[in-house]
Amino acid sequence: MVPPARPRKLAKVPFVELADGRLQGVVSSGSDIERVYVSSVAAGTYAFACSTNNNRPCGGARGGFCNHILALVREAVLQYGAERVARYLRVEIVDAEPSEQTIASTMMSARPPQADSAAAASVFSRFLRHLAYLELAPTTLPVPEMQWFPPSRAVA
Repeated sequence: MVPPARPRKLAKVPFVELADGRLQGVVSSGSDIERVYVSSVAAGTYAFACSTNNNRPCGGARGGFCNHILALVREAVLQYGAERVARYLRVEIVDAEPSEQTIASTMMSARPPQADSAAAASVFSRFLRHLAYLELAPTTLPVPEMQWFPPSRAVA
């Protein structure tokens, strides 16, 4: 378990992960409280996808990264650190320190293709499963649903 690089607010991007060969997550809509976007960027090719939770395409992701994907990159850098995000996505930064801006601009300059939104369902499902953990009552006893989490400290 890796602690976040810096604390982040969860209102705009409540879920971000480096998994399945992609940077992927859920980004809140700025205009509709009932809508979220599921966005992703593939490692290496930077193929991107963005669609709503109802599997409708994002209007801003036409030919390039939309604001949802840029917000996802920003939050990933806060969560994991710029070096880890760049390494995972296989972004080679030349003559600069990895940052949110250098990572995003390097990927965009490669003119990545738009991918299909096939992974959106599994990403959104994983997000909903994480939300369910927030509804569990606080306890100091082991929770069977969360046994896959590593222990936070060694017991003497």
